[in-house]
Amino acid sequence: MPRDADATRRRLLAAATTEFGDYGLAGARVDRIARAAGSNKAQIYHYFGSKDALFDAVFRGLVVETVDAVPFDARELPGYAGRLFDAYERDPVLRRIATWRRLERGAPHPQFDYLVDNNRRDVEALARVQADGQVPTRFAPAELLTIVLSLAAMWMSQTPELSSVVQRIPRARRRAVVVDAVTAILAA
Repeated sequence: MPRDADATRRRLLAAATTEFGDYGLAGARVDRIARAAGSNKAQIYHYFGSKDALFDAVFRGLVVETVDAVPFDARELPGYAGRLFDAYERDPVLRRIATWRRLERGAPHPQFDYLVDNNRRDVEALARVQADGQVPTRFAPAELLTIVLSLAAMWMSQTPELSSVVQRIPRARRRAVVVDAVTAILAA
């Protein structure tokens, strides 16, 4: 029995990831999620309690997966930005759901203490490498982390009108621009 429950939960999360990526929290419909998962709405409420909690579970899973797949390296920020760009390119739904979360649920949520703790560790790591003279101190650690994260996501954060032009730029070139921009900021 537990194996079936785990499989149902995974199917619901996968269907919800697609639904939330396409429609956001407000526009997503639990009946579509249940249908896509081959389940029913009652299972969503049984496993997750609410549509909001399902959204939180999807977002947390994407964050944990990305943090694990792209470990932060304070000494090699250009490479980190490039790897993060790669992760966003492989799974654009991550950036879409993160954007929906910012728009629809901007306030910090206790479920995301993991992300807050991760960001705090990254800022502390940057402070250490700056104190050791390995990374310039022109920007404070939190400022530098924000710049690096923003540059890694910059291609996916454009208006649809600019995105139609940007998509003509080869992927390798877009990645190189991210890496070069972080390198230039560190050299300035």
